[in-house]
Amino acid sequence: MNSNFKFFFLIILIALVINFSFLPELNEEKPNIVWLVTEDNSVHYMNLYNEGGAEMPVVSNLANEGVVFDNAFSNSPVCSVARSTIITGAYAPRIGTQYHRKLSPVKLPKNIIPLPIYLKELGYYTSNNAKEDYNFIKENKIWDESSLKASYKNRKAGQPFFHVQNYHTTHEGKLHFNKKELISALELNDLDSITPFPYHPDTPTFRYTQSLLHTHHKNVDKEMGKFIENLEKEGLMENTIIFFYGDHGGVLPRSKGYLYESGLNVPFVVYVPKKWSHLSPFKKGTRTSTFIDFVDLVPTVLSIAGIEIPKGMDGTPFLGENLKKNNLEKQNITFGYADRFDEKHDLVRSVRKGKYKYIRNYQPFNVDGIYNYYRYKMLASKEWYNLFNKGGLNGIQSQFFLPKSPEALYNIDEDPHEINNLAKLKKHKETLLNLRETLNNHIISQPDLSFFPEPYFLENGLENAVDFGQKNKKIIESIIEVANLNLYAYKDVSLKIRDALNSDNPWIRYWGLIVCSSFGIDAKEHLNKINSMFENDSENLVKIRAAEYLLLNDLKISSSKINSLLKSAKSESEANLMLNTLALIKTKDPNYILELNKSVFPEKWIKTKNSLVNRRMDFLTNNE
Repeated sequence: MNSNFKFFFLIILIALVINFSFLPELNEEKPNIVWLVTEDNSVHYMNLYNEGGAEMPVVSNLANEGVVFDNAFSNSPVCSVARSTIITGAYAPRIGTQYHRKLSPVKLPKNIIPLPIYLKELGYYTSNNAKEDYNFIKENKIWDESSLKASYKNRKAGQPFFHVQNYHTTHEGKLHFNKKELISALELNDLDSITPFPYHPDTPTFRYTQSLLHTHHKNVDKEMGKFIENLEKEGLMENTIIFFYGDHGGVLPRSKGYLYESGLNVPFVVYVPKKWSHLSPFKKGTRTSTFIDFVDLVPTVLSIAGIEIPKGMDGTPFLGENLKKNNLEKQNITFGYADRFDEKHDLVRSVRKGKYKYIRNYQPFNVDGIYNYYRYKMLASKEWYNLFNKGGLNGIQSQFFLPKSPEALYNIDEDPHEINNLAKLKKHKETLLNLRETLNNHIISQPDLSFFPEPYFLENGLENAVDFGQKNKKIIESIIEVANLNLYAYKDVSLKIRDALNSDNPWIRYWGLIVCSSFGIDAKEHLNKINSMFENDSENLVKIRAAEYLLLNDLKISSSKINSLLKSAKSESEANLMLNTLALIKTKDPNYILELNKSVFPEKWIKTKNSLVNRRMDFLTNNE
């Protein structure tokens, strides 16, 4: 061997030693990890959490052998946004994955990597059966397998696995029965044991819908039982950590798509076998009040697998090496976000700290019950809306269809269904201000990209949403300052509203108009300016917000002007956001008539029945 070859060989050997010294111990035994994920499932429907809920013996047995989390939360009350958070460990409004369903997927920044990729690098076999529903571009293969046939059984001999088993049985679509099916079911079912939630009308339709949901829970419990039985037969239970949880909150009206606890508080049970008990700070067969949420899942699994948690994640681990229960019990805070769900737009944020829940409605005139095609496929939703229009609801049941307060405060221990807003009570002022500041600091620090209208973000921020947010952090903070003007007495902020309406920045003007609509007729001194903005502003979305103020205050606008504005929409996203205003007006007043025609839009936006613009136009033209 000549000297040059020896030198070259030595260099390669040194390089290999250096490289491998930074890799995890590939030969070190690792636990298998399984996620059993049910769709559209909150704690409110399960007897494990609430008396009168569905009995789920398989989950209960898992709980007896593991730990039950009483305060586990999805950060978003809808699947694609929640699942994007679950798999990245990042808050969706920070990375641009907050809109459901996505009109365009966002590109993830380099430092945010989907969980299975980390595990594959460590030697895990990763399989997903089968739902993904991510709002980002999958640039590389995320899973070894991801399909309805995906299974951990396809791994190599002795290879650890990470497997996700999704169950569709409890999904919202399973409650889309028709009137004929309802009549038949009411003849066969005894519904006396069902107690509707206080915000729901107590009708046979609601009772049967809730009863059927309980049946779906019992059925999915049996499905999970078969999966666990297979693990036992294969001798895998003692080497497998099992997570059971719901992919976000529930599905009865006022849960999925809303930041109430019924939309966020998910069932969560973790089974840790004796062999790996050192990875759990919790005792077997116990319940914990520790707060966990979906941004914590990625760092937790990485911690279990012995992988150093990289920068760029928003969560913290609750299982893994060297975690102390006393420290975890101090975790008592969670953040929630709600933006566009299908064609329905709103902007709502929440924070819960201990027993107090704070909800910030940035557009409080947007009633919760605004028409949404998929939500209103459920007979219970249709009946609820019809009863409201006929005056057949009490005050609590009517809240869903009335304008909201800009902020709400609830004591969850005393008011688990969030029907008594404490925000204006003096004795709760300190708590209110504390949570207001906590949430405001959180959205500014992100920064929260939703304070730009979705069409603007889609046009400018998809390539690198995090970088886009950082470059625009100051203007986002300025927008949030304007948005927060509706928290104060009108007389104290009228001059600041005037300044916002006259700003050179269109999104400051946009939010100035939203604040005007929040104040309603109190902001009438700006009427001439608002009329001028509707007629002459350079931005379509500013014009529609001006129209929104006029329409909400019973100031008529000709159909020709509305059609002309819609026709000028530069994108499907912009058209859909403009139509949200008109849908709000029609939801509040079903007799309101606008002579609209689909022909104002390009055919590609309305070519399918379920396109967002087509859904809105069907509703607005009474064809739905």
